[in-house]
Amino acid sequence: MTLIEIRSATITSKGQIAIPKDVRNLKGFKEGSKVSIIAYNDRIEIRPLQQLREKLDVTYASEKVLSKDWLLKEEDEAWKDL
Repeated sequence: MTLIEIRSATITSKGQIAIPKDVRNLKGFKEGSKVSIIAYNDRIEIRPLQQLREKLDVTYASEKVLSKDWLLKEEDEAWKDL
């Protein structure tokens, strides 16, 4: 991941912020587009919703593929403490 821009914004009494124009011009941040807001203990990330969906689709697909070979209780027991 490459850092492109650092900007500041002020949070209003309603908890809203305005995304600076230079940042909105980045791919996926056009007017009317949906974004995901991801909260961590120490930060908040705003990402284009489509980007998050694509990553979740890959994760879900991988889980489905891997689960075909991981259906035995013995395997769950063997790996539970790792």
